Amino acid sequence: MKRIELLSGDEALARGAYEAGLKFAASYPGTPATEILEYLANFDDVDAQWSVNEKTAYETALGASIAGVRSIYSSKHVGVNVAMDPLMTSAYTGIGGGFVIVTADDPQLQSSQNEQDNRFIAKFSKLPMFEPSSPSEAYKMAKAAFDLSERFDTPVIIRLTTRVAHTKENVETGDRAETENKPFAVNAAKYVMVPGHAYKKHIALEAKLVELQKYGEQSEFNIAEINDKSMGIIADGTAYLYAKEVFPNASFLKLGFVYPFADEKIKRFAKEVKELYVIEEQDPFIEEHVRGLGIVLKAKDISYRIGELTPVLVKEIVEGKIKVEKAADARKPVLCPGCSHRSVFYALKKLKAIVSGDIGCYTLGALKPLEALHTTVCMGASVTIMESLSKYLGHDKVVGVIGDSTFVHSGITGLVDAAYNQAKGLLIILDNSNTAMTGSQPNPSTGVNAKGKPTKKLILEEICKAAGADIVETINAFDKNLQNKIKELMSKESLCVLIARFPCRMIERGKMVAPVFNKDKCIVCGACLQIDCPAIYKNMEGKITHDAFLCTGCNVCASACKFNALQAAQ
Repeated sequence: MKRIELLSGDEALARGAYEAGLKFAASYPGTPATEILEYLANFDDVDAQWSVNEKTAYETALGASIAGVRSIYSSKHVGVNVAMDPLMTSAYTGIGGGFVIVTADDPQLQSSQNEQDNRFIAKFSKLPMFEPSSPSEAYKMAKAAFDLSERFDTPVIIRLTTRVAHTKENVETGDRAETENKPFAVNAAKYVMVPGHAYKKHIALEAKLVELQKYGEQSEFNIAEINDKSMGIIADGTAYLYAKEVFPNASFLKLGFVYPFADEKIKRFAKEVKELYVIEEQDPFIEEHVRGLGIVLKAKDISYRIGELTPVLVKEIVEGKIKVEKAADARKPVLCPGCSHRSVFYALKKLKAIVSGDIGCYTLGALKPLEALHTTVCMGASVTIMESLSKYLGHDKVVGVIGDSTFVHSGITGLVDAAYNQAKGLLIILDNSNTAMTGSQPNPSTGVNAKGKPTKKLILEEICKAAGADIVETINAFDKNLQNKIKELMSKESLCVLIARFPCRMIERGKMVAPVFNKDKCIVCGACLQIDCPAIYKNMEGKITHDAFLCTGCNVCASACKFNALQAAQ
């Protein structure tokens, strides 16, 4: 039965996958892909799971496919980097049941550490790729991707960007189609990639790409719209919508099946129009290929490879202008009131520690006025960079910090590495029992699974000891002796782990008692502002104000005030 539903791009893609007979889904939370698995977890007939990282998610989804069921892997763009090892070889093995890979890219770095353009992963891995420009297309392409996957025995990539993933649209949906599982058969030549097998599979993969290119020539998602022939535009994803909005009378070649390229269709379109433009977001993925076909075109200046595209920028590109960067006018991000990470960073700042950080809310510890986090590279890198910084700068000066979810994701292997190589130093696990930055998803340290049901709980103290840490201690993140404990462990000639534990404020709604603020004792020295809590600020008259409504009673501000203007409630 057909119905109209208001769905985001993430939800529409998930709905399309569900209706296509999806039975297994695996992911690690990461904006802007998180809602795909959250949506799928609502269906009893879909086995949806949060994995500990993207590599394990990819491998379990691929394994389900090999077993014969339709499966999906989804993550944000940098998550695909973590899954690249199995992804590259799965292009050789092919699939059993239909297998779809979703990469959700993040132009403009709304919540990411880089702006990589994952269209290049399709070319690099030799896997076909769809790219929707709207939630409706995401819904349709999800269905098409499963059929294509089984028709060509290949994983199929769908690339979203933040703008499509989080945009909502009325989508006409239907009923779920129950699909028969593909029969599993032992086939070492297909699934065991020793060199002899892999070489033959590479030959087969190249031949498969030729056939996929023929599919692209006929694909309903590669659409030529011939209007005013004085201006022709080749575009994909949201770039197509922006260009259509600015130049509604132009001719368009919309590429929804972006790889392999439909060369003949591109050549025919180029001959139809007088002046050809390529409009695309981020890198020159289409531009370079079209130029390689010997076609003369106009494209954006390299300044437009940075950041998100907009209709205004499309107009400037066609006018041949160079992009001028504008200073952001949004307020800076800040840790939540009462966040347990604040007390740790405040202590580290007072100790003048050199801090290697990681991916999560606590990356905000790098911003003023805390400025107590000094490196952030990728998931899990806090531990391994701490290992090297401690070796060359002195372990009594260096501390690594990582969240509980990120520690499980890829910090454990770093700790094993540090122990194996006899490193000394202190790692602090900021355990708020939450994957807060992406919306409070559970992880193995919470003892709850993706469907909200109890499961085995990972005990961080035990895993740290098993990984080889010499000393493992646990402390309340708001303990008044926190700074002294950190200082003590920094001085040890050992590999130490301190678990600073306190529930995230997003899941811990019970407030402690707010401190008492005595205005008459306040000399506006600004010490309380150095903890960067939204509940404390200067008012229009330059006076310190304590917002009791926002305050959650952590009392870190009271510990910072030397004049007893802020005092912990008794």
